[in-house]
Amino acid sequence: MRILVIHQNFPGQYKHLAPALVAAGHEVVALTLKVKAPTTFHGVRVLPYRLERGNAPGLHPWLTDFETKLIRAEGCHAGAVALREQGFAPDVILAHPGWGESLFLKDVWPDARLGLFCELYHRSDYPHVDFDPEFPSPEGARGPLRLRMKNLNNRLHFEIAEAGVSPTRFQADTFPDTFRDRITVIHDGIDTEAVTPDPAARLDLGEGRALTCEDEVVTFVNRNLEPYRGYHVFMRALPELLRRRPRAHVAILGGDGVSYGARPPEGQSWKRIFIDEVRGQIPDADWARVHFLGRVPYAQFLSLLRVSRAHVYLTYPFVLSWSLLEAMSAEAAIVASDTAPVREVIRDGETGLLVDFFDGAGLVDRIDALLDDAALRVRLGRAARRTVREGYDLRTRCLPRQIAWVDGLAGLTPRAPAT
Repeated sequence: MRILVIHQNFPGQYKHLAPALVAAGHEVVALTLKVKAPTTFHGVRVLPYRLERGNAPGLHPWLTDFETKLIRAEGCHAGAVALREQGFAPDVILAHPGWGESLFLKDVWPDARLGLFCELYHRSDYPHVDFDPEFPSPEGARGPLRLRMKNLNNRLHFEIAEAGVSPTRFQADTFPDTFRDRITVIHDGIDTEAVTPDPAARLDLGEGRALTCEDEVVTFVNRNLEPYRGYHVFMRALPELLRRRPRAHVAILGGDGVSYGARPPEGQSWKRIFIDEVRGQIPDADWARVHFLGRVPYAQFLSLLRVSRAHVYLTYPFVLSWSLLEAMSAEAAIVASDTAPVREVIRDGETGLLVDFFDGAGLVDRIDALLDDAALRVRLGRAARRTVREGYDLRTRCLPRQIAWVDGLAGLTPRAPAT
């Protein structure tokens, strides 16, 4: 087949699938904003498209969000037309629709089958909206109106897409029934042959300092340190955790930006706000055991997971992080929030320990108990890795299912573009 992949930040979720489709004998082309000139990625021909304009000043902010997607859709459409003029006609288009890029592609190739990566549908009645009363929606009662506008892009895609794929049941179930029955749940996949436990692991902290499996290490990972991923809850638990565990080191990985939710006040970062909140409660000697690593290369991230005695993962009811499954694959002993997406992979007392997202004292209790019980850590870690290998392994589970899904997508009757 000829397959076109659309992702603003290619390869994104197609990191493994796109090369696997090439290996299966298909011709795969990607259109993306990420590159400025044609290149290749593991046999995938990667082509840029351009944006012809920016946002208009003075628009209503809810309309600006859709205009941004429309501008990208227009640019991607132009790139698709140029590709068509070169003789390329895809049988299948795989697209992450979140940035709007794929909105007009059926107008270029009406007979192509469009399969969407369904990350999340924004619903005002879904639990991540106003989940945390400390950070209410700035629109207040108007929040559902804004979300309805934000979903315009999703709804327009539903009219033209043949099918969708979603990494977890929680994410798939956010979508309305009118499209949910076209979504198959298949995770992106964890490379369990690469993400393994290693008793000889060493986490370099710089300046000649390092942590190993001989140390008592508590780890916490976010792409960005922010409330959606429970950073504030974890930081507020630190003073008591450090007091109870005088030998523990706490390694915190994540950037200073915002991936989800509201931005902090102008000129500040969530990271600094919550450091400032708790720093006065923590003696200097204890604070020296807290290590902010920022963003690190993947190999160092794996070292962090491998030296961890207690890995903490907190999240609103939202998209499940790859890092949790990678920690499980590394046989880390997990303490995680008792929220819906987490419960898909963590069974309390079996593959990890669960705690109420807002219960900082309970979080400290569970970490403390875990650090005191080596046998429990081994049992939970092994069960966690077994869960990932049996249900989320890239090579033996997820990639074969993804490829079969693409094959099935190609056999569907094309839906005509809306007029």
